[in-house]
Amino acid sequence: MRAFFHSFVFAWAGIVDFFKNHRNGQIHLFTAVLVVFMGLYFGLSKLEWSVIVLCIFMVTALEAMNSAIEYLTDLVSPDHHPLAGKVKDMAAGAVLLSAIGAAIIGIMVFWPYFMQLVR
Repeated sequence: MRAFFHSFVFAWAGIVDFFKNHRNGQIHLFTAVLVVFMGLYFGLSKLEWSVIVLCIFMVTALEAMNSAIEYLTDLVSPDHHPLAGKVKDMAAGAVLLSAIGAAIIGIMVFWPYFMQLVR
């Protein structure tokens, strides 16, 4: 049981490292906080919150995984290697795809609320 709880300590250390030492992690955290405040302001429905929270965690988790892949790639291939570059590019591309999807969903959820403000 002790090892089980230690796994949470290690996972938390990874989360702290991600948000403390990675600019993209900080950008995702700022964006997530902004979106949560917007959701509170507009009074999103449970379904809207569910989709927004899923998007926030999906993009942030993929960005953390991308950072882990970058660490590992730098460890196993400290010198420039074309395949190492492709690994990093593909991981970054996965984050970009998820961020684009999350942005589209964000527009779909928040657009009607913004339109009510300008009327």
